[in-house]
Amino acid sequence: MNLLQAIVLGGVEGLTEFLPVSSTGHLTITEKIFGLSIDSDEVTAFTAVIQVGAIVAVVVYFARDIWNIIVGWLRGLGNAQARDTLDYRMGWYVIVATIPIGIAGLLGKDLVTGPLRNLWWVAGALIVWSGVMVLAERMATQARRESELTMRDAIVIGLMQVLALVPGVSRSGATISAGLFQGLDRVTATRMSFFMSIPALVAAALFELPSAFGGSIPARYTLVATVVSFVVAYAAVAWLLRFVAHHPITWFVPYRLALGLVLIVLLATGAVSAT
Repeated sequence: MNLLQAIVLGGVEGLTEFLPVSSTGHLTITEKIFGLSIDSDEVTAFTAVIQVGAIVAVVVYFARDIWNIIVGWLRGLGNAQARDTLDYRMGWYVIVATIPIGIAGLLGKDLVTGPLRNLWWVAGALIVWSGVMVLAERMATQARRESELTMRDAIVIGLMQVLALVPGVSRSGATISAGLFQGLDRVTATRMSFFMSIPALVAAALFELPSAFGGSIPARYTLVATVVSFVVAYAAVAWLLRFVAHHPITWFVPYRLALGLVLIVLLATGAVSAT
């Protein structure tokens, strides 16, 4: 990997991490175009660690909300009256929603970083999950706001987030769709998706950190890619929140379908290899 490739990968990560188009899928495709070994431990670790930039972008953008949730949750642990606040409940929602993907990620690490790092999986998931996104929008009532979130919502969204371990599904696409199925409005579903991304992505990055800085990819390349990821992700978060307030997530479906179909053609003709 050279510096230019690292910068491009950082930009791809930042742009796609929170859009419902699959950051892992796009990174896998880009790495393949660059001739990198997409199933190598070093590349997998690099991909996970540069997500830190996107995580920091969310933390900075929602700093006040996150601080209120942390303070509200801590207060609620020792104060019964404080447990009636949304911030306290939101703290538990994020914790509970993160448990499924944490367990699945640990138990299925070899599967996720091995067989699933295959462009056939990426192509198939891009197309199949597009149908789920269309169904979610058609069934969405958007009748419930953030103040009406329940533990059931957190559990359903958390379980759906597990499917995002399959490259091509998209973590944000899975969680926003789950929120819409639960009757939440798009902005609430998207905010929940952002909040839930923090512990999941932090855990993945910490798990891969030793591999990312102990291999042949220079540490400075990883750091540069992470910074680029932060800058691009911050802009993407701000844009997406404004976008979903007035547009359905099905706007992303044509792009997902086109990319999936192009991948299938390239794979079927032997223009690119699956691994």
